[in-house]
Amino acid sequence: MEIIETKIKDLLIIKPDVFLDERGYFFESYNRQRFLEHGLDMTFVQDNESQSMRGVLRGLHFQKPPYTQGKLVRVVKGAVLDVAVDLRKDSPTYGQWESVELTEGNKFMYWIPEGFAHGFVCLEDHSVFTYKCTNVYHKASEGSIRWNDPVLNIQWNIDNPILSEKDKVSPMFKDFVTPF
Repeated sequence: MEIIETKIKDLLIIKPDVFLDERGYFFESYNRQRFLEHGLDMTFVQDNESQSMRGVLRGLHFQKPPYTQGKLVRVVKGAVLDVAVDLRKDSPTYGQWESVELTEGNKFMYWIPEGFAHGFVCLEDHSVFTYKCTNVYHKASEGSIRWNDPVLNIQWNIDNPILSEKDKVSPMFKDFVTPF
């Protein structure tokens, strides 16, 4: 397993060891001991999965304290552009974002710690996205920021994504007061 640091502290790309042969492939998508050996000490309490068509954009979402969530995300089928935005007020990278393409081919995972907004846009039809969470979902604690906020200026490389009604009206970053 290889840990790839991003420009934002604690936001990591995880490249698993994938074993290929004529039968297919095998890899460990999570092994607590191996993660601990790399300094990643998290406890997961919930797994989620979504399937979306090309052009669907989900996000930017987060959970407010005390229900903050760290997420270990990956793609099982298809491909997404995955984005995380630093919402930690004392962070030198507050308001900055990082992205990574997660595909069924590269098998990369993205560790998004608590204090980040998260979203992704599907690059292929029938993409299956899965993630482990360090806390349970709590509806009253959910929050969001507008996907196309001009202050954040995220390069999604899509003009007219398919959005939920909630994501169409999420607040702008300039109006956001971070709870982190």
